[in-house]
Amino acid sequence: MPTSASPAVGRALDILLHLSGRPGPVRAPALAADLGIPRSSVYHILTVLVDRGFVTYIPEGQLYGLGVSAFEVGSAYLRHEPLERLARPLVRTLARELGQPVHLGVLHGAESVYLLKELPSASHTPEPAPDLVTDVGVRLPAHLTANGRALLAHSSPAQVRALFPSGPLITRTGRGPRTPAELRRGLADERERGWSEEVGLVTEGMRSLAVPAFDHLGQPVAALSTTWRQAAGRHSVEEIVERLRRAAARLTAAMLGHSPV
Repeated sequence: MPTSASPAVGRALDILLHLSGRPGPVRAPALAADLGIPRSSVYHILTVLVDRGFVTYIPEGQLYGLGVSAFEVGSAYLRHEPLERLARPLVRTLARELGQPVHLGVLHGAESVYLLKELPSASHTPEPAPDLVTDVGVRLPAHLTANGRALLAHSSPAQVRALFPSGPLITRTGRGPRTPAELRRGLADERERGWSEEVGLVTEGMRSLAVPAFDHLGQPVAALSTTWRQAAGRHSVEEIVERLRRAAARLTAAMLGHSPV
């Protein structure tokens, strides 16, 4: 039975869905006009959503974008079986073709969470697989992992600012971005080329590459990555990126998604 709170709840969801489909943060008057909601109601709802972390407010420009809580809800959904079921054969094929460990990862707040990990069989690699910290369920700082960086690079600037509002950023090996501004510069370059990497940021002597997959709104939802010993690479970076791109495109298609324009 409808209650007096139902319209407000519906409007809050409309605002969140609208923000999720925008390429960047927007002003409250634009939200009111696009959704046909009175400005006073929009400001009231946005205040509640900001307090709960679902929306972030950017004083410069008086803009609103999705917040950390929206990321957490989306990531919680994506960690369930459907995504893993769609990605598992792709991860297995990549591990066999590359002869290297392959992962599927998602964002959970400012962390990378690994949902799948596939090691190549002994018949597909000339040496034992490297001992990695990236097991299923492990969380690592997203700004240090190729998986996390691939997803951050294709997230909106407002979302990245909400996740990394201030520095200094932590490191594991003494390398990597030290401030949010440095991180944003690196992510901009990775977004332009379409893939991300980390070299020795998680574990000394290791290198990882990652490519994101997208949902029906063109938003990054998961990334496929592979890791290998720097001194024992069997493939060129170009070949690895191409294989990851093909697999990520298949995962995007399986989720009825599309790459952002």
